[in-house]
Amino acid sequence: MRERVVLPRCFDLRQTLDCGQAFRWRELSHEEDACMWEGAAFGRALKLRQTKDSILLFCSEEEFEAVWRGYFDLDADYEEKRRRLSAISPILAEASSYAPGIRILRQDSWEALCSFLISQNNNIPRIKGIIERFCQAFGSPIPGSSFFSFPTPEALASRCLEDLAPLRAGFRAKYLLDAAKKVAGGEISLEEISRESAGFGRIELQKILGVGPKVAECTLLYGYHKTDCFPMDVWMKRAMAILLPDYSAEDFGEDAGLAQQYLFHYSRMHPELFQACSEAG
Repeated sequence: MRERVVLPRCFDLRQTLDCGQAFRWRELSHEEDACMWEGAAFGRALKLRQTKDSILLFCSEEEFEAVWRGYFDLDADYEEKRRRLSAISPILAEASSYAPGIRILRQDSWEALCSFLISQNNNIPRIKGIIERFCQAFGSPIPGSSFFSFPTPEALASRCLEDLAPLRAGFRAKYLLDAAKKVAGGEISLEEISRESAGFGRIELQKILGVGPKVAECTLLYGYHKTDCFPMDVWMKRAMAILLPDYSAEDFGEDAGLAQQYLFHYSRMHPELFQACSEAG
């Protein structure tokens, strides 16, 4: 079964799935006018093929409506979001034009929390490898695919560090166990974080071992779609200092998270900006 979707403006699979917000997607092929991707979310596996004017999803219409329409945030007007951000600063206009196809995925909050715990002091290929081993070890096979479901907090809470050794996650393993125990035991309510403000979520999430401001902000943005969140690490602090020294996250309003993605991707693809600043200093 397959569902063809007219390609919304401001949607590119590579820009969206390979920008560091999700780690269970892989590109199968890339041609001049088409590309093929596969991945998993919410216990479902999916293949997609993008051409110039449409995206073909290899799933039923029912699954598309129940899972993937929301996951890819297809009902949001990203062209309007780009216009609003571009009006704030010429730099934001340039960054959003560089990768206009980025969208903020609506991911599972537990998966986002674990993914960004794993992401600390790590690179994307290694993050993907740890998450794949994590799912194979503690998830369940997804029928008709090579993917496994993302492990639940309950499946992990009774485990010990020795059980997680094959993941090769290093110091992050104890963070995963602490998160699982606190969520499964009810000390942290992911549902309550969803209902409350981002400020409440920042406080609650940082009760988990290994969750600092950046991991909390990433979890709220990518796992709860709280789009006023603006993850900041050393790289983004440098990017803001160079590109937008007189601005803060609050200046971007409800689209701060999207602004962060535009700026992060633009900065990552233009390392010469940082080199020039370093040489000038």
